[in-house]
Amino acid sequence: MHMIANALVLLVAALHLYFLVLEMVLWTRPLGLKTFRNTRVLAANQGLYNGFLAAGLAYGVATGSREFCLFFLACVVVAGLYGAYSVSRRIFFVQAVPALLAIAAVLLLR
Repeated sequence: MHMIANALVLLVAALHLYFLVLEMVLWTRPLGLKTFRNTRVLAANQGLYNGFLAAGLAYGVATGSREFCLFFLACVVVAGLYGAYSVSRRIFFVQAVPALLAIAAVLLLR
């Protein structure tokens, strides 16, 4: 059963890697345009993922899981770095810097 569970988890991971490529690379190409039809759908999808980051951070705090908090904060930093690179340097200060400060606090204060 352990092997089946791992296989299913890896399948979900593979699907999300495909979604990553579709949303980050192919969304202006025919496949991406056909999939999303317009950018409003893509923005809503990205907003939902931000909600999942917030939920993961809240869960980490609620359960006292340092590892959970650090993982989701690292995800936010990566997203902030990519946003700063691809959209605006301001995103680094709005998104990544607060997450980096939170990481420092989690590592130093717990």
